[in-house]
Amino acid sequence: MTVWDDLVGQERVSEQLAAAARDADALVTAVSSDAPPPEASRMTHAWLFTGPPGAGRNQAARAFAAALQCVSPDRALGGAPGCGFCDGCHTALVGTHADVSTVAAVGAEILVKDMRDTVRKSFTAPANGRWQVILVEDAERLNEKSANAVLKAVEEPAPRTVWLLCAPSIEDVLPTIRSRCRHLNLSTPSVDAVADMLIRREGIEPDVAASVARATQGHVDRARRLATDPAARARRASVLKLPLRVEDVGGALKAAQELVDAAAEDAKQLAEEMDGKETEDLKAALGAVQGGRLPRGTAGVVKDLEDMQKRRRTRTQRDSLDVALADLTSFYRDVLALQLGSRIALANTDAEDTLERLARNSTPEATLRRIEAIAACGEALDRNVAPLLAVEAMTMALRAG
Repeated sequence: MTVWDDLVGQERVSEQLAAAARDADALVTAVSSDAPPPEASRMTHAWLFTGPPGAGRNQAARAFAAALQCVSPDRALGGAPGCGFCDGCHTALVGTHADVSTVAAVGAEILVKDMRDTVRKSFTAPANGRWQVILVEDAERLNEKSANAVLKAVEEPAPRTVWLLCAPSIEDVLPTIRSRCRHLNLSTPSVDAVADMLIRREGIEPDVAASVARATQGHVDRARRLATDPAARARRASVLKLPLRVEDVGGALKAAQELVDAAAEDAKQLAEEMDGKETEDLKAALGAVQGGRLPRGTAGVVKDLEDMQKRRRTRTQRDSLDVALADLTSFYRDVLALQLGSRIALANTDAEDTLERLARNSTPEATLRRIEAIAACGEALDRNVAPLLAVEAMTMALRAG
């Protein structure tokens, strides 16, 4: 199994990255052996991965990082970097490699203080002698100051540093940054490709794999979660019942409250799993004495951790709401397809009776207005509108049609 096996339906991108990894390996070999470097190289110091949600932007970037750090002895015999089994590949894929730094948005933005140490590290030599890799998973969330910090590092990179930026589209990244990157655009995987991956890699039954692949419309991570997590399937089933619960004002408001409460519960569960351990580990690292007393002057460090955890809870709640909005959009898209007599495959075949009922009792114009209301809710959440207010406005609009 190579590092490229997790890139579902991205054969073209995999080929380009594999070729660049081979050239990168040749560059490292040439430097270490004093041989002349290859005249033409497909390797460069900055890459921008774009594509729709679920296409696998982060997975592609991490697979490339692993191939750059590959230390398989098979390479000396002509094997390609990115074996997936050596220590370099394994630690890069699981996120523990000393020369692969990952930056992800904890809250709504990546702050400059979150980037400062990473930018500083980008100018240092790699510890293992291969590449210093900086992976920014949410480049679209860089604010002005953090984006400028990245720009300075990308403009004048260290010789063995590689920046991997991931964003939904090229327009989400500053023109001055994207002009210095090689752009790779990933496409949404086909439903068949996602279903095949679930069968081969997760051992999912073929009919279940096909159902969740259709339901998520090629979103690899969501398909995997739906196939393996009963709680995720239960939450989706609850969301798909929402269109029938907004027939009166009380039902619309109650449905909104339950949707927000479910998202908050997701955030709470994550916090319970991670926050306590992080806090205890930090206190131990700071030398807290038995009983929890912190050394003088370290309270600010703990406060920074608490702020980060609060931002992460907010982000988790927002991500959960995003999934619910995507499910609702998919639902009304199926309603619209039925109303227009379209032959496209329905995504939510498990709710076909509900789809047909709503299709009969409304018009295509009303369905389009409902889809627009869901999009407006997402935009309101982007502007940091209180989640309950945004969702209540949406459910009232779904009721009105």
